[in-house]
Amino acid sequence: MKLTLIRHTSLQVAQGICYGHSDIDVAASFHDELAGLQAKLAGERFDAVYASPLQRCSKLAQALGQAQHITHDERLKELHFGDWEMQAWNDIPRELFDVWAQNYADLAPPNGETFAALQQRGIDFVETCLQSHANQHVLVVTHGGMIRALIAHALNMQLKGLFRFHVDYASLTRLDFSGAIPKVEFVNR
Repeated sequence: MKLTLIRHTSLQVAQGICYGHSDIDVAASFHDELAGLQAKLAGERFDAVYASPLQRCSKLAQALGQAQHITHDERLKELHFGDWEMQAWNDIPRELFDVWAQNYADLAPPNGETFAALQQRGIDFVETCLQSHANQHVLVVTHGGMIRALIAHALNMQLKGLFRFHVDYASLTRLDFSGAIPKVEFVNR
């Protein structure tokens, strides 16, 4: 099975705001970013399309027009930052943030979730897809955190240091699970 992962486009949110599960709308640049993605996907055909139910992913999945039916899957949502959602990063007490940042895999923001929990949601999604879509090509519109978590899973990497991977808005990442060793491809055409 091959997964083509697309991160949603830029968002209509002030810079420096913590968001994850918050349902933020797309920015005014949506149609320009969409055109760039459509060019990258030209000629591609997908057997199934999945998206996070948050509007920034759902709108993009629909606009890409790759399938008659899009399956929205809660497991594809971004990290839940709990009490930090929609707060300015600078307003989060530095000592709390620093402790979390040193061990985001196993520590959750207050009333949020750990990155390990996010990754487990992603692994569950991939395992479901492997059962339902073996030998198929699946398009997934999701979030930067989920894409990083799935890259780590495919490469059997620890979560620590995963944020060194830069996942741009409207970027494309391919994970190929058809062989004994999964492959990762970052598409920048």
